[in-house]
Amino acid sequence: MTDTAAAQSPTPDMRSEPHASHGGIVTLAVSAIGIVFGDIGTSPLYAFRETFAGHHKLAHGPAEIVGVLSLIFWSMMIVVTLKYVAVIMRADNKGEGGSLALLALINRKNERSGPRKWTAGIILLGVFACALFYGDSMITPAISVLSAVEGLTTVQSSFEPFVLPIAVGILVGLFTIQSVGTARVGAFFGPIMLAYFLTLSVLGIIHIVDRPMIILETINPLNAINFFIIDGWAAFLALGSVVLAVTGAEALYADMGHFGRKPIGVSWLFFVMPSLMLNYMGQGAMILTLDPAIADETIKNPFFLLAPEAFRLPLVILATLATIIASQAVISGAFSVTQQAIQLGFIPRLRILHTSASAAGQIYIPVINWALMVMVILLVLFFQNSSSLAAAYGIAVTGAMFIDSCLLTVVLFSLWNWRPIFAVPLLALFFMVDIAYFAANLTKVPDGGWFPLLIGLIAFTLLTTWARGRQLMLARMREASMPVEIFVKSAASSATRVPGTAVFMTTTPDGVPHALLHNLKHNKVLHDRVMLLTVKIEDVPFVEEGRRFDLTDLGSGFYRLVLRFGFMQESDVPAALARVETCGPAFKMMDTSFFLARQTLLASARPGMWIWRERLFAWMLRNAESAMEFFKLPPNRVVELGSQVEI
Repeated sequence: MTDTAAAQSPTPDMRSEPHASHGGIVTLAVSAIGIVFGDIGTSPLYAFRETFAGHHKLAHGPAEIVGVLSLIFWSMMIVVTLKYVAVIMRADNKGEGGSLALLALINRKNERSGPRKWTAGIILLGVFACALFYGDSMITPAISVLSAVEGLTTVQSSFEPFVLPIAVGILVGLFTIQSVGTARVGAFFGPIMLAYFLTLSVLGIIHIVDRPMIILETINPLNAINFFIIDGWAAFLALGSVVLAVTGAEALYADMGHFGRKPIGVSWLFFVMPSLMLNYMGQGAMILTLDPAIADETIKNPFFLLAPEAFRLPLVILATLATIIASQAVISGAFSVTQQAIQLGFIPRLRILHTSASAAGQIYIPVINWALMVMVILLVLFFQNSSSLAAAYGIAVTGAMFIDSCLLTVVLFSLWNWRPIFAVPLLALFFMVDIAYFAANLTKVPDGGWFPLLIGLIAFTLLTTWARGRQLMLARMREASMPVEIFVKSAASSATRVPGTAVFMTTTPDGVPHALLHNLKHNKVLHDRVMLLTVKIEDVPFVEEGRRFDLTDLGSGFYRLVLRFGFMQESDVPAALARVETCGPAFKMMDTSFFLARQTLLASARPGMWIWRERLFAWMLRNAESAMEFFKLPPNRVVELGSQVEI
């Protein structure tokens, strides 16, 4: 019963981040460390290792070691620091970030300035980025937790048979507690991740002091270039593993609404990035200072071998806690993205539970949670180890990064009106890096990279089928609708009126709802007050209270009410009606009846969608959560009336 609409608010689209004091920024920066950087923070567990000992093995000579370290450093500088922190995070949608928020921002701007030829293509790209995120959200918990638990084998080789059962047990427990919410454990996230990043730094410094020149060699881009000159094709293949060091970069943008651009930037520049690079340089320095025979074994799990033997078990425990936090952040992100997609009309209504009375962003979606759990556990059992999973990891991330660059192109030229002399070189740099990483990851498709692409394709098909089917269904219903003015004049004088209020939910703010026509046809009565209610979800995260209501008096006790919500807000209709005061007496739920139309779809050969997609849409509609639960309507005050629609 929702529809999307372009926001007409004159509030500026960009840089709407609220002002924060210096102390407030520091506090938020510390909090962001615990939530935002979990994914990228756990990459030292496997990124450096996979570059040398992964599917495409690479020699670990000095040129290769410093070349890979230089690639990691400049990837962080270009992809994370410049692209996301410095540029893309300025393109916030009323403070919110992420591919869907950016897509909504572009779409709203285009509707105000007139449709563009490329608008449909940009929308499809944004939706595909959202679809790829679901593949990423399945692989991240699997590879993170598995790589941490595998550290037990560096403590005692006899632990190897227990790695899989322990990893599966941790993952089952993680998904089981999602219904409780993160409100209570959230306070512990920051301190644990602070300790984790400090440990990364200390472990790295211990080995850097044995080869301090590694610092200058890492920041020298000529070493990265020399790596390609010496190793050629092997260096290109190594990009598929090097990019694992920056997976999670998009999380900075997606979680911007929780912490703000400045706190995330401060955390990254002054704490997270230095900790990560110190650890990577420590791993490289350790390998370079070892005897070649010992280095051959150490390169298979360098992260845990950074620590002295007595400290490896505590390091495994700390790393496991960090991966649980990283997985928690990705799972919460999947809930948030799903909620946005529902409100923007790309996913059918699903049951959404709020796990915190004070934090609106803390939600739980059961069907997404259990679907993710099943897929994550199947991934662990199928791939068996984190090295095999790494072959499947990266392609979804690099694909989403490439799409973000495409959306950024629209932002720079269409929204910010940058001069080409500044925009073109910057975009050329971003696209060159994104295409190189994406192409390198395409070589991993036969070895597991097919999985996130398959998940992305399935999710993309579902999202676009629902959006297109909804458009067709609404169009067919408009064709059969009666003008409200004619209905009010004829019905007001002929029908018997009964006490109370009847609220008829309708998807469009014009025409007579089918439920109203069916009710009058069968019951032959009208209530004293008849409210035609449309709920619109706008392309902004939050709608101000002053713009929430649009009420029209149609005469004879009939009213047209449009309720507006942002795509990050809960659509609580009774709570909103309680604040409506200009259409007679206050709404009392015991005197109000809500009439809903439940459509039964009939697939037909009419133009619009292929038959198989029409049947898929009909299945999705049947399994969507009822409007009663989605809009928080009191169950004992709801009447559902059925109708058939042919699409």
